[in-house]
Amino acid sequence: MANPFVHVELSSNDLPAAKSFYASLFDWKLEEMPMGPGMTYTTIDVGQGTGGGMMTNPVPGTPSFWLAYVEVADIHAATKKAETLGGKVMQPVTPVAEMGWFSVIVDPSGAALGLWQTKTA
Repeated sequence: MANPFVHVELSSNDLPAAKSFYASLFDWKLEEMPMGPGMTYTTIDVGQGTGGGMMTNPVPGTPSFWLAYVEVADIHAATKKAETLGGKVMQPVTPVAEMGWFSVIVDPSGAALGLWQTKTA
């Protein structure tokens, strides 16, 4: 499938409660990954299928939310194309350590979606 969903991410206002709930509900394996000063990212290993992560909600005043990410070949081109098709760029292209880049768009109907490009060699 072209442009598959590759990651789902929870931004939580109560991360300890969310981690306990989902680990117990689904038997997900959670692992803490330091992401720099003061930030830890929790990876979700679901065994088979698309995994994801959890973090403290970075958007003050919003409820906790899940965000799906779609793999793209060129993050800059895909983000720009979304904008030219009537979408809004909520998070511009942003590097993630040595792993790749992401952006967040909102489609014309108001639905948010993450775009992801994996860094290769």
